[in-house]
Amino acid sequence: MDNIHNFQNQEKLEEKVIQVNRVSKKTKGGNKMRFTALVVVGNKNGKVGVGLGKSADVSSAIIKAAIYAKKRMINVLIVKDTIAFPVVVKEGAAQILLKPAPPGTGIIAGGAVRAVVEAAGIKNISSKILGTNNKASNVHATLKALEKLAK
Repeated sequence: MDNIHNFQNQEKLEEKVIQVNRVSKKTKGGNKMRFTALVVVGNKNGKVGVGLGKSADVSSAIIKAAIYAKKRMINVLIVKDTIAFPVVVKEGAAQILLKPAPPGTGIIAGGAVRAVVEAAGIKNISSKILGTNNKASNVHATLKALEKLAK
């Protein structure tokens, strides 16, 4: 019975592919092509997760990333469709600024940050990417910032 309940919860989750990257490795037999996929999974009600999947083909990389993201979801504190207080997080070269916004503002955020915030269910927020423009780094920094809000 628990498996059925778990399956019903997974139906509500929304997956968004942020980046698909082709990587190649030099081998004796030639170049070995593989793919990485960065996926954000959220229920638009305070739960969000990020996963990076690697595989020989794109579709299985996306599936692996989604499974990884579902396993490592975090709870996000949402107050009146926005975040409780401004937060700045530096993770590696990525630096993210998230600020609460009044109702009606919408999501003012770049592509990588926007995907994470939308999946979490935040409707009004203002953000700025201050460091690198690497999508993977910015997604992980945004997740860390949202995690910091819950503490």
